[in-house]
Amino acid sequence: MIGTLILDPLAALGRGTLAACRVAGAVALFALEAVANLLRPPFHWRQFLRAFVEIAWFSLPVVALTAVFTGMVLALQSYTGFARFNAQSAVASVVVLSLARELGPVLAGLMVAGRIGASFAAEIGTMRVTDQVDALTTLSTDPMRYLVTPRILAGVLAMPLLVLVADILGVMGGWLIGTWKLGFVSESYLKATFDFLEAEDVISGLVKASVFGFVVTLMGTWCGYTSKGGAQGVGSATTAAVVSSSILILALDYVLTEMFFAQ
Repeated sequence: MIGTLILDPLAALGRGTLAACRVAGAVALFALEAVANLLRPPFHWRQFLRAFVEIAWFSLPVVALTAVFTGMVLALQSYTGFARFNAQSAVASVVVLSLARELGPVLAGLMVAGRIGASFAAEIGTMRVTDQVDALTTLSTDPMRYLVTPRILAGVLAMPLLVLVADILGVMGGWLIGTWKLGFVSESYLKATFDFLEAEDVISGLVKASVFGFVVTLMGTWCGYTSKGGAQGVGSATTAAVVSSSILILALDYVLTEMFFAQ
């Protein structure tokens, strides 16, 4: 009895660990095949352009609104905290550094994960459960080349553009609150913004954006490509795509921050 109470949880833990390793390995092989297809023709440019427009253009409104209000809130919260130490002049630098290094890439990645990751998973998942993916193979079209590789490349290239716009709009939101509500002089606020911003800050954020774009499109296509079980399976794949993308974005954000800024 005691042995069973001890061994059963250990057995469940072992099964869970092995299942997680199998999934991680399958996703890694899936990603390697998708990237390898970039090196060998043919490449489906129409699918790439369609995915690029969907990510970069149709995701712009939600990313822009998120960035503007984040910049506003960040300016207000920074001012409230720094006022206790008579350091209100640091508000502009904190807003721009926080947005360029962390909040711009992370929040844009999470918004795109909720929109694009779910969309790709639902689209490809529906094709999978209705046998359209198998039909592509019958028509001598590689489903990985047609459905996965163009979307992953589009995510890697489109996300930095979204993050760059998010950084600019976030700083603008902080500037609006700083000048209209907190009493900063516009010229002084902008001067402090540009004085403290360095190229490394922007580059690190754009690199994070490319990595997050890869993660979002990879998990969206993977969850859709491996879905099964009809409509319920497609719904589960969509949920899994958003959740897994969000968790990986937050985890990789720490890893990339450690690589760029650890002393």
